[in-house]
Amino acid sequence: MHSKNKRPMTKAERAHVDRVRQLPCSVCGASGPSEAHEPVQGFWFISIALCADCHRGSVNGLHGQRVMWRVHKLDEWGALNITIRRLEEAA
Repeated sequence: MHSKNKRPMTKAERAHVDRVRQLPCSVCGASGPSEAHEPVQGFWFISIALCADCHRGSVNGLHGQRVMWRVHKLDEWGALNITIRRLEEAA
């Protein structure tokens, strides 16, 4: 969802987010396409690849109870590290 108060993505940001969305989920490993979680509004280059359940799920999701995150002993920094590693491996 795009906030009306947020500036539009640049061409470079859009290209990066499109690459992130092709990755598997950085928490559970579900195959892509994934959603791109933006930990800080407007900071698209630190987007994290998450499946819908690990992103928005009421039980497993980052915006829910984070069960899957706790099972895999991950926080946003750990998931970001996995996303960046996979982007480098795909390059």
